[in-house]
Amino acid sequence: MLDVKVHSELRVPRHRRCHRHLPAKMATSIREKQTAALRRMLNFNVPPLKNTVTEPVWKVLIYDRFGQDIISPLLAVKELRDMGITLHLLLHSDRDSIPDVPAIYFVMPTEENIDRICQDLRNQLYESYYLNFISAISRSKLEDIASAALGANAVTQVTKVFDQYLNFITLEDDMFVLCNQNKELISYHAINKPDIMDTDMEAIMDTIVDSLFCFFVTLGAVPIIRCPRGNAAEMVAVKLDKKLRENLRDARNSLFTGDTMGAGQFSFQRPLIVLADRNLDLATPLHHSWTYQALIHDVLDFHLNRVTLEEGAGSEALPAGARPKKKNKRIYDLTAADKFWQKHKGSPFPEVAESVQQELDTYRAQEDEVKRLKSIMGLEGEDEGAISMLSDNTAKLTSAVSSLPELLEKKRLIDLHTNVATAVLDHIKTRKLDLYFEYEEKLMSKSTLDKSLLDIISDPDAGTPEDKIRLFLIFYITSQQPPSEADLDQYKKALMDAGCDLSPLSYIKQWKAFTKMAATPANYGNSGVKPMGLFSMVMNTGSQFVMEGVKNLVLKQHNLPVTRILDNLMDMKSNPETDDYRYFDPKMLRGSESSIPRNKNPFQEAIVFVVGGGNYIEYQNLVDYAKAKQGKRVLYGCSELFNAAQFVKQLSQLGQK
Repeated sequence: MLDVKVHSELRVPRHRRCHRHLPAKMATSIREKQTAALRRMLNFNVPPLKNTVTEPVWKVLIYDRFGQDIISPLLAVKELRDMGITLHLLLHSDRDSIPDVPAIYFVMPTEENIDRICQDLRNQLYESYYLNFISAISRSKLEDIASAALGANAVTQVTKVFDQYLNFITLEDDMFVLCNQNKELISYHAINKPDIMDTDMEAIMDTIVDSLFCFFVTLGAVPIIRCPRGNAAEMVAVKLDKKLRENLRDARNSLFTGDTMGAGQFSFQRPLIVLADRNLDLATPLHHSWTYQALIHDVLDFHLNRVTLEEGAGSEALPAGARPKKKNKRIYDLTAADKFWQKHKGSPFPEVAESVQQELDTYRAQEDEVKRLKSIMGLEGEDEGAISMLSDNTAKLTSAVSSLPELLEKKRLIDLHTNVATAVLDHIKTRKLDLYFEYEEKLMSKSTLDKSLLDIISDPDAGTPEDKIRLFLIFYITSQQPPSEADLDQYKKALMDAGCDLSPLSYIKQWKAFTKMAATPANYGNSGVKPMGLFSMVMNTGSQFVMEGVKNLVLKQHNLPVTRILDNLMDMKSNPETDDYRYFDPKMLRGSESSIPRNKNPFQEAIVFVVGGGNYIEYQNLVDYAKAKQGKRVLYGCSELFNAAQFVKQLSQLGQK
């Protein structure tokens, strides 16, 4: 057994990430805060100095898949390079020794990662080692590293060991998800398995709470916690309250001290976290959406803010026996710096198509202007250098040319959105997604239906088998009275004829029978969709987007169940739906079992966290809700982010049990 002396010999103080040195301009959004924490870590855990011209220290970054997923949505390769990261490598890849370079590690404190770090120390791969653990490392694992360092005579090289508390992934200024690796371990399926053991459930809850704890350490605020009774969300709430309480009680090591307690803009007020359970609303994750970001997630391969498009290899017939051409993949990052994306990710799709077209027309006009000026001056083939040396009367031209880099960046973004939107449009047209969206909105808002469900299921041209089962499940979930056995058989036959797998339905039937005893069906508000007539501008023949036959549907603002619950709790409204929600305040000395809030003021900042998985439709609904409420900030988080196809797959696994 290693005694603690090793630790003192190793002289590796274990640092908790200190949040007190945030730059003067307070980082407000969770994206800014997590990015600032990563930049500090990559600068050897000291805040990077602004406006210094010094060369950065060259270093290598070693991460595991978890670390990679946290960094990639926030820092591009170019930004890493600007901070002196010459190489970034996976921990478990074959790495050559680079003896004169410091290495920054950013990994989870797992058994196999620690073993590999010890191996690196023994092999003397780098000049010095800065070990950053995504989540807090246990004492015993720390001692393993200490003994390996002693054995390898590398004690002085292990410069610092840090617990970073960054175990969550930020995707937007106001959205985060717990993990991408191993997400099946905390999925809806994992939590709702009928044969789950108590120990497994404990482990899932601990994983979720560990990440939420990291989130609040990074946010720098201790929340008020509200949750419903009797489900996974309540288990998370109890554990999170306990973990925050224990940390606050340990004053010497508390992560919530000093200046960081100002939670963003409203330093005198703490945020509210509403823990919701996915079972509260199973229709929304199956819903066909109509806004840009949610559609991309639904029909394309989109994750961690990156879209992968397969380029069709052309449909021309190949000669007999020829190998089919390999499909090229194109990868696009949809980032915070992309103004078009930031403006339109929540817009209805027809509006997006129209805006892309407008951007394209403006760009072409600017490009023509540069060409025109060049030709007037007889500089057709000259390089830019020659142009800038000309006399003053060319000022107009040089200004046009100096905007070339901007123009090129603009062109890159226009191309990106043209390609992505075209790919989405193909899906809308071939699967009649506008029809599905409109019909489901009517089901969810209990409006009158203009055609029968059976007709849509039986129409071979409308949608894939998956579209049909999604539509039917929404019908089944939202119906006040489940269909009679005879009707159900008729629907089932039509679904099977259309090639649908019915196992999700058998799970939803059990779920509905169970929730019927527990509660009333969720109310989806009176959404209503109004067609706006056909597309004005996009219908011009010169447009990139051929929108014929696609309805121009516009959304009316309505609150989904999650948003409605948040609204009640944020504004302290009395409502039977939320009146018996439990209330936890980790700062109160004794935990009270009451659901009676001590604080009667409405909240300005809130986080909605869905245990069991979330989606972009709910996220967008909350964003729209917050926009309408002056001065309120709402964040959306979920244990995993799935699209409808992934959710149907989980339901089908549950239905086969």
